[in-house]
Amino acid sequence: MLENVVEFFKNLPDKHCATCGDKIEEQSECYSNTCEHCESL
Repeated sequence: MLENVVEFFKNLPDKHCATCGDKIEEQSECYSNTCEHCESL
């Protein structure tokens, strides 16, 4: 059962910035949909 959960999270698609489309390096407890560069604009 635990293996299925781990595989689920490993197979999620990369998260992309809603503004510029660049890939976002996700961090735990992070629900942002913009990258650091676009957040500072």
